[in-house]
Formats: sequence, C-alpha cells, structure tokens
Amino acid sequence: MCDIFDAAPKGDMASMEHPIFSVSTKPDLSKREYAHGDAILRVTPSANGLATVHDRDVLIYCISQIMAALNKGQQVSQVVRFKAYDLLVATNRGTDGRGYEQLKAAFKRLQGTQIETNIITGGESQWDVFSLIDRARIVREGFDGRMLDVEVRLSDWVFNAIRAKEVLTLNRRYFRLRKPLERRLYEIARKHCGWPGKPVKYGLDTIQKKCGSQSTAKEFKRLLKTIVEQDELHGHFPDYTLRLDEAGELVTFTPRAAKTALPQASLFPMISENALQKARVIAPGYDVYALKADYLTFWDEKGRQELKNADAAFLGWCKKRNERNPIRR
Repeated sequence: MCDIFDAAPKGDMASMEHPIFSVSTKPDLSKREYAHGDAILRVTPSANGLATVHDRDVLIYCISQIMAALNKGQQVSQVVRFKAYDLLVATNRGTDGRGYEQLKAAFKRLQGTQIETNIITGGESQWDVFSLIDRARIVREGFDGRMLDVEVRLSDWVFNAIRAKEVLTLNRRYFRLRKPLERRLYEIARKHCGWPGKPVKYGLDTIQKKCGSQSTAKEFKRLLKTIVEQDELHGHFPDYTLRLDEAGELVTFTPRAAKTALPQASLFPMISENALQKARVIAPGYDVYALKADYLTFWDEKGRQELKNADAAFLGWCKKRNERNPIRR
C-alpha cells in the first residue's frame, strides 16, 4: 500500500542513463535501437505509442513509495496499490477528469511498450522481451467515474533495481519541468554528475543519443539552446546548470552551489492515517479516501493555501460536508 506521503522521489538508475522513454510530445510509434558501450537496448511501441518521459511519473511514484517503505523496515511487494489522486498531486499533474484519463493512457503505454536489453539491474542480466509494468488495474472508481484505488505490478527488471537500491533521489522540482526534453536532460545530469558532484561534458551528438531524440541534429540543437537560454534567464533547471559552448557542440552540466528542493508539503497537504480514522466518526457512511480526494481537490482549487494543521483543516471540512449532506443509513 502506497501511503507514505513524504516519500522522496526516486528513479531507477538504468532508465536514467539510457533512453528508454520517448521525449516526443506526439504519439511515438517508432521502433528504436540503442547501443552504448556494452549496453544494448531495443524498444518497440504498442498501438498506443512508446512510454513517454511523463509516463515515467508512475514508476517514480511506485519506486519512491517502495524505497520509503524499505527504509522504514516494512515488507514490500512487486504489486503496489495507491490512490490515483495521491500520484497526480505528488507528481504535479492535473486532478481534473483529463488528469485521470492521461493516467489511464500512461498505464497502457507502460504496459504496451516492449523492451529487449542486456542492461543489468540488481546484478541480473535479463535478455528477453518485457514491459515496464506487467499490468495495471483500477480497483475502485468513484461515483463520478474517477479512479480511486489503482493496482500496478512492476516488471522484474524494475523491481530488481529497487531491491538492489540502484536508484537515485530526484529533486521535487523535476515534476515542475513540463518539457519532456528538460526532464530527460535532468535525468542525465543527475545520473552522471551525482550530488555533490563535478561538471560533466558531452558532445551534442552523444546527448541527443542519450535523450533518444528523433529530431534532426539541427532541430535538437535549437531545442537544447532554447532550454539553456531559459535556464540562464530563470534558473529553473533543478540542481544543475546546463550550458553550450560558443560553437554549440559541447554541453556542460554543472552542479549548482546549493541544492534546492520543494518540500512535499508544498505539493499537497499530508493528511495522516489517524485523521482518516477520525473522519470515519465525523462523517459516518462516507468513504474517507473519497473524502480525502475531494478535500485535496477543494484545497487545490482554492489556491493551495498554506495550512498550519492539515489534519485539523481536513477534519473541519469533513464535518461541514457531513452537516450539509449527511448519509442516512
């Protein structure tokens, strides 16, 4: 059960180093082959297209939850269950109907994308065809059709990486990066620079290869230059700066002087399990998890005001909801 709301975002190192996910903003139906050193990778899309960098949010959320549970000494499983709303908020996604539909589409692409590789995770080399997730299913849906509980079975390849702790912590601002290419560049910087780390340099062709971009070299250079210019103006790129040399052929990633992160509380209020138990008494007959999802939607729409006591605010809202519309049993 994924219920650790302050879990630090984590990604598996193998897919941070190699271009497993598409950076295209349109459905990507192209097959790809990638070789770097001894690593060989073949990725084949389903009719829904390749899994995208944004679809990776599902894996990041699951990995983060499992690692947090392991660090607490808890038993973990390859099958994880979570509240869809929690994932959407934790990964800075929309919580309207479109957000839920996009999540369903992500499940389809993650399950449908087929991977062949000799890249080792958890000390095990696995040369066969597999998907990033074996299956995903909606356990419960709300009265309005929104998914509430979701169950995902991670592939052996991903779970091996988790068990071997071949993961890296990501800055929460990663989820504020909207361009797929920006996210992919951050993953490369995080994997190869480390933290604290030293600057690393790559030729433009190597970076394009690692990003898995299907753009022409000229277009990729233009896209990268735009990201660099925006970072020079706003410093929006988390943890690292990225710069091009004068010829525009060499990319340098440099760790920033101070590592900046958004606390989880700034993304959504952390409502405790104890508060959910109290909500059952305050609002008898209600599904407390549905109440929580509705409350977080309310909080989001009201401008995400800072809460001194998230549990108290939630329980006060539950009390008002029950007073206005009690469930008769």
